[in-house]
Amino acid sequence: MAACDKKKVVFIMGSTGTGKTKLSIDLGSHFPSQIINADKIQVYKGLDIITNKVPESERRGIPHHLLGIIEDPEFDYSPTLFCDHVISAIEHITQQGHLPIIVGGSNTYLEYLVEDPTLDFRSKHDCCFLWLDVSLDVLFPYLDKRVDEMADAGFVDETREYFLPEADYSAGIRRAIGAPELHEYFKVENDVNVDDETKQELLRDAMQRMKENTHTLARVQLSKIQRINDERSWGLNRIDATEVFEAVLNGSAYQTLWKDLVFNPSKQIVQSFLEAYMSESKAAE
Repeated sequence: MAACDKKKVVFIMGSTGTGKTKLSIDLGSHFPSQIINADKIQVYKGLDIITNKVPESERRGIPHHLLGIIEDPEFDYSPTLFCDHVISAIEHITQQGHLPIIVGGSNTYLEYLVEDPTLDFRSKHDCCFLWLDVSLDVLFPYLDKRVDEMADAGFVDETREYFLPEADYSAGIRRAIGAPELHEYFKVENDVNVDDETKQELLRDAMQRMKENTHTLARVQLSKIQRINDERSWGLNRIDATEVFEAVLNGSAYQTLWKDLVFNPSKQIVQSFLEAYMSESKAAE
């Protein structure tokens, strides 16, 4: 298939908390686009706080696909089903003349999509990969801050609705960081034989383990992206957002830094990607 006949697709990759969602919406507001979620936990309905789903009010009217589409909390959402959904969404979006932007941190699922020989995705799609990166020594305290903000937003009440004494935390939406960590607290929360101090200690321990497990997730995600960058010919465009997150942690204004260091470089990369497509199309005429 000629390059000019391929469907154009933009991917935004990165560890958890690096600003992927914000960048996707910023780019989607600049280019006629629709966004496809590539977070295997955000496909489930519910637990919006701990899964960090972007609220409808913050989507700026940009259509989002694969967000909260699975109602069964125990359903096993496989890479194969993810690929079927993504390919269907791409077809729908491109038929409307819009650019698909695939955004999320489930890198194993993304690699399956792009590299599976049966799907042969690269022969049918022209891909632009953006990699949002933040130094871990800056990202970790930001992630801790985000967990504290989740607590303020009511993630305990939200997660309680999914508590089962014999819950399986290895599948479905209960894999989300926060659900397994709160299990021991919920087990004794209404037990009159357990004192309040013990309950509060269990809650503090759950939040600390949430922070530690989120660090681990970020580290694993980064390792996978680095491996993909080393082993696959994806041509990842790395965008370093560390300085932006330093400003956030310091309570400084970060909007100008975000625009200069993240949005504008990303916009230029996508613009060049689309212009190259237009040039190829004209040359083929």
